[in-house]
Amino acid sequence: MTALAFWKAVVQDKSNFLERVVDLLDAGGIRYCAIGGVAVNAYVDPVVTLDLDIVIATDDLARARNLLAREFRTHEFEHSFNVYDPGSKLQVQLQLDPELSSFVDRAERREVLDLSLPVAVPTDLMRAKVAAALEPKRIGTKRQKDLTDILRLLEAYPELRALVPDEILGRLFL
Repeated sequence: MTALAFWKAVVQDKSNFLERVVDLLDAGGIRYCAIGGVAVNAYVDPVVTLDLDIVIATDDLARARNLLAREFRTHEFEHSFNVYDPGSKLQVQLQLDPELSSFVDRAERREVLDLSLPVAVPTDLMRAKVAAALEPKRIGTKRQKDLTDILRLLEAYPELRALVPDEILGRLFL
């Protein structure tokens, strides 16, 4: 079984939702990149996640929302525009924080669980993971996953340690 087939089995993606979203964004000329756990998986040994967090270039965001809303169910939250398909338990989350849009320009195409995606570079991922881990309103399990992703990145890229505040370093098993 391929890594992509395994991921799709875990998220019960019976409608090829993942590929349809990526194909729609690519065909629409939407500039985007993966962030979050899926993006971390592009640089270190993968772990399974039920969501795909992406950032859209600011000038493509309105068009991306329209394209995705025509094809899939969507719901807007304070910080994200979420995309769903009834044939899949995968959730695609377009992050709306304008600070993250600069990641798109530095992203590089990488293989992630047998799927080629533009992915944020490790320094950008670390900055985003540190910010998420420090967010007091974020639920504990999400912050714990952020800490795990920080540790995974540090093991592969020890030079990123300078981006991690002592407050977080003290909570990691280094």
